[in-house]
Amino acid sequence: MSTATKQKILIVDDEPDILELIEYNLKKEGYQVFLARNGQEAVAEAKKSLPDLIVLDIMMPKMDGIEACRIMRTMPEFKNTFMVFLTARSEEYSEIAGFNVGADDYIAKPIKPRALVSRINAILRRNGPTEDAPENKLEIGDLVIDREAYLVYKAGAKVVLAKKEFELLYLLASKPGKVYTREVILKNIWEDSVVVTNRTIDVHIRKLREKLGDDCVATVKGVGYKFDG
Repeated sequence: MSTATKQKILIVDDEPDILELIEYNLKKEGYQVFLARNGQEAVAEAKKSLPDLIVLDIMMPKMDGIEACRIMRTMPEFKNTFMVFLTARSEEYSEIAGFNVGADDYIAKPIKPRALVSRINAILRRNGPTEDAPENKLEIGDLVIDREAYLVYKAGAKVVLAKKEFELLYLLASKPGKVYTREVILKNIWEDSVVVTNRTIDVHIRKLREKLGDDCVATVKGVGYKFDG
C-alpha cells in the first residue's frame, strides 16, 4: 500500500493493550492509524482525521461505541465511513443494537491479529470504489445489475424484477456482506409509504431468492439481511 493511497483507520477502545495490538498490526499492513479511548474522543478524532474505517469497542466509559456510532452516522461526512464493532461472542444484543445504528460488521473478541487484519482488508476491498466500474452498474460474480436501465442479468440471462425488487437487490448488492436492518431497508426502499410492514420485506426477499437463487440473500437472525452473491 503506497503512502499516497494509505487508508485511514480509527481505533476506539478503553484498553491500552488492545489499542497497541491493533495499531501495531494495522500500521505493519500500511494503514494510517488514529486512536481514541472512548466514544467522545472517537467523535472528536473522527472529525479531524476523517477515517475510511472506524473500529469501535462497545463497552467504554463516558460514551459507549453504540452511541458514538449513532452520532457519527447523523453527520454527512461519515455517511459512507465503515463502522466495525469489537464484541464478545456472547453479546448478541449488542450486535443487534449496533446494526440498528449503522454498523457494517463485527469482529469477535478475543482479538486474533491476523484474522482482524484480514477482515479489515476484506471490508475495505469489497466495498471500495473501483476506477473502471461505473456507479450505476454492479458486477458481482455472474450477476450484473444495471441501475440506469433497471436490468439484471444472471449468467448472461435476463432476469425480470419488479421495481421494488430491483431497488432492494441493488441496495443489498451495493455493499456485499453488509447487514441491512429492516428499518434501514424500509427507509431506503419504501420511504414514502405508510402501509409497508416487515412482511412486505420478507415477500420481496423470497421473490429475489426464487429468481436469483436461495443463496443470493442471507438472513441474519434478529437483525436483517445481507447480500452474499
